[in-house]
Amino acid sequence: MGTIKASAPPSNITVEKWVDHILGDAKVNTPAAQASAYAPSNIALSKYWGKREASFNLPVTGSVSISLADHGTQTDLCIIDGPKHQVSLNGKGLDASDGFVIKLSQWLDRVLPKNLKLGVDTINTVPTAAGLASSASGFAALTLSTNSLMGWNLPQHQLSALARLGSGSASRSLWHGFVKWHAGQLPDGSDSVANPLDHQWPDLRVGLLTVSSHTKAVSSREGMARTIATSKLYKQWPQQAQNDLATIEAAIAMGDFETMAKTAEHNAMSMHATMASAWPPLIYWQPESLSQMQKVWQLRAQGLPLYFTMDAGPNLKLLFEAKHQADVESAFETVKVITPFQ
Repeated sequence: MGTIKASAPPSNITVEKWVDHILGDAKVNTPAAQASAYAPSNIALSKYWGKREASFNLPVTGSVSISLADHGTQTDLCIIDGPKHQVSLNGKGLDASDGFVIKLSQWLDRVLPKNLKLGVDTINTVPTAAGLASSASGFAALTLSTNSLMGWNLPQHQLSALARLGSGSASRSLWHGFVKWHAGQLPDGSDSVANPLDHQWPDLRVGLLTVSSHTKAVSSREGMARTIATSKLYKQWPQQAQNDLATIEAAIAMGDFETMAKTAEHNAMSMHATMASAWPPLIYWQPESLSQMQKVWQLRAQGLPLYFTMDAGPNLKLLFEAKHQADVESAFETVKVITPFQ
């Protein structure tokens, strides 16, 4: 497959027009006084890395993820008087110039009636902008709470598309469990939405190994653009991602842990290889990240069926089954074990 080039949507399609079409008359509904929603963070087992169109946040490939149960974002909204939205994150008010506030305000201004301003109180139970998908749960919770505040009553696939405008991975964070995000083909992204997979895996465990909770220096959005523009390895990525997605989805359906986890680890390492071959090189790992990877590989060589995946950040997410939880916790004292299907 050749290098993917970002393409502009037809001139008569804009994000604003598309949003107005989706919301219709509901955009000017009388809002409630307040609303709240929770959305889980999610970890992609088969990654997307790269956009085919930036303004609609459309991915080059599809992806499949597992949600992180009670690790995510709680967002509370209320109506305020004033010229700007007011945003607090984990109890701290943020300045209007903050990058998170700018993105959030842009999303709100696209979907709300003109001049309606909100107070947004967001609580993250995962580190923010550290490769643990806080933006995914953040924009998913914002979408769900705004849907409630404004009384849109939109179907889930349309909410998924609206959440995607804020963060691509947010399209997957409207649900718990396994979720598939379709790449879609339409210029306006109407078919680039997510849906839950109807498969339960009660014994599956995800272990969070937080190497660093600091905000990463290069955002995922910037990193994707750099990788597509400069990495010669990237031309191989879309086909591999498509193949890995099919393999992982089939393994989930069969309950085949080894195939699912092994493919997820290989998929993550391949994605990071494309980043490392960009220029300037894009390395999200810390020295401790590599140390923990080597520890996983050593334990696996000794017979422990343990794998990992990594998003655009330094932190590892371990994949294993319940019967091996005690061994994993013994080997990694700081691991936070999550049961996705509680």
